[in-house]
Amino acid sequence: MKERFCTVPPALLWATVLLSSLPGTAHLGPQTPTSVFGSPFPIGLAKAAAQESGVSGAPRPAPGLHLVDAGTPQGLQELFAPGPDALPLVSAHRGGAAKGFPENCIATFEQTLRHSWSMLEIDLRYTKDHVLVLNHDPTLERTTNGTGRVADHTLEELKQLRLKDREGNLTEHRMPTLDEAMEWARGKAILVLDKKEVPVPDVVRKIEEHRAEAYAMVMAYSFEEVAQCHALNKDIMMEIMVGNRQRLEAFDKTGVPWRQTIVFVGHTPPQDAGLCELIHAKGARCMAGTSRNIDLRFLRGQASGMASLEPDYRALLKLGVDVIETDIPCQVGPLLYAGQPVPASKAKYFRK
Repeated sequence: MKERFCTVPPALLWATVLLSSLPGTAHLGPQTPTSVFGSPFPIGLAKAAAQESGVSGAPRPAPGLHLVDAGTPQGLQELFAPGPDALPLVSAHRGGAAKGFPENCIATFEQTLRHSWSMLEIDLRYTKDHVLVLNHDPTLERTTNGTGRVADHTLEELKQLRLKDREGNLTEHRMPTLDEAMEWARGKAILVLDKKEVPVPDVVRKIEEHRAEAYAMVMAYSFEEVAQCHALNKDIMMEIMVGNRQRLEAFDKTGVPWRQTIVFVGHTPPQDAGLCELIHAKGARCMAGTSRNIDLRFLRGQASGMASLEPDYRALLKLGVDVIETDIPCQVGPLLYAGQPVPASKAKYFRK
């Protein structure tokens, strides 16, 4: 009988050796929670190295991406600090699905970043065995070839399913875990975590496990959740909802610094023309969504092309909106920022 051999990637071998050399960890497997210098390290060095080597569920990043790397939590706050210059950023709603590229999929994130610098808004769900995965709906029918609730399936079962693209066609892509997405995003992109029904403490814990305060934000649905998140970890930035002056005054009462937020002002242009200016004065940038209006005109073929929609997108910028959350980031990003240099004050955070 022939002997069978396998090649171990050098990075994985190094990580395994290092992990086994740590005091008290010789018995631990690569996915067993442990600690290094007192900080959480739940995914294990071996798993992290495997992801970098392309041997785990998270693929290697492709070349030619528009990368955003704040470096530190303070760097992330500085990146979004208001200033006179526009940022070369859109926010890709559900990652920016397109033909052949499903929503909430790492391959789709890379496709988005090939076209523009972009934040990536992603959606969290728990599996039956309590693993966080990316899926917008509580059920599987629209986004996969599976049926039933995400929460009624184990991760192993969900990994057998194939994801559908924006047109409903099956692809070869599989549902990623939040762990895979967060390890992929390190040094590459800013994630906005739409937690759905996941409790705030669970999302904060996952960010801390990955030491991701420099590139992962929590979408807080209420000011109570804002205060809860800030109490748990004061380094984490949040996306908050402030659509009018009454909400602005209510947020002031939370005591949470504005610099730790990006402010979603609505899915339609702000009716209060001075709202964004007030938010800027508080120390935060503004975001508005176009997935329910302008984007649809493009997706439904109701516009002759993106050039005809450019005035509508730019009208949001004139109102003081800094970041546009869109379903079509591959079209909107290049349209808004073609030929526009990265502001010198922010240049250290952007790479191509």
